[in-house]
Amino acid sequence: MYAQFFGSYLLGRDLITTDQLNKAISRLSDSRIRLGTLAMHEGLMTPAEVNEVCYMQTREDKRFGEIAVEREYLTQEQVDSLLKSQNPDFLLLGQNLVDLGAITNSQLEEYLRDYQDETGIDDMGSEDNSKTEKIVGAFFAGVRPIDRNIIMYVNLLFNDLVRFIGDDFTPMEPSVVKSVDCEFGITQKISGQARMSTGLIMEKETAVRFASRYAKMRFDEFDEYVMASAEDFLNLHNGLFCVNISNESSVELSLDPPVREEKSNITFSQSTYQIPIDYTFGKVTLLVSSEK
Repeated sequence: MYAQFFGSYLLGRDLITTDQLNKAISRLSDSRIRLGTLAMHEGLMTPAEVNEVCYMQTREDKRFGEIAVEREYLTQEQVDSLLKSQNPDFLLLGQNLVDLGAITNSQLEEYLRDYQDETGIDDMGSEDNSKTEKIVGAFFAGVRPIDRNIIMYVNLLFNDLVRFIGDDFTPMEPSVVKSVDCEFGITQKISGQARMSTGLIMEKETAVRFASRYAKMRFDEFDEYVMASAEDFLNLHNGLFCVNISNESSVELSLDPPVREEKSNITFSQSTYQIPIDYTFGKVTLLVSSEK
């Protein structure tokens, strides 16, 4: 999930364009991290050294690791270790942006360092809930104060989007609203000791693509099956959130029945966070608020 938030960070600071980001994200599932990118991230090689070895590969029929060892930029043990390491998705996104010419290796190193400083995460080599919640908290920096239930909810939602819909999305800057117009949407209230209002809204064409991915079958038009699929996703996600809250703090929550919205204005009794989520196939907007 680091890739999605790193992409949002780059886009929000006008370091790349939306088109460049969409192209880089769409290649995530078909790309593989290169040894040079890993070596640079681990501080074992400089961007200039990586560029030099890449250039030499156009002149010699040798692998990156072979040339790096010959030039004493890496040891064979370091090469073996890097080859066995996991492929962090944020590095893969950065590598794709370099390949597209959107940024250079030097800029990638600089932007990653700045992003880590901003989020306060030193080690981005592995993901866990504490780290991703920290990133989500930083994501809401412009609309604070925000309670932890919202952070937990949004963190889980992005994980569920990756699991059930796909990782080719970028979360955009959140804002606070009291009402919102929608072409199609699903809303659902969470009741109990931690009451919340939640919803997902999107255009009908986007809903068809969203439902096709979730149901793992092709839908060609907006119909009952599409609406039911979007409804099921939100209900499933909210159910998982309730289970997580119960396991962590022994707070029992329950779900009201989902409500479908079509060509309507959804009004909330309290200020609600609105988070546009740009998928490569369209925009899905999350709505969530916590009632005190």
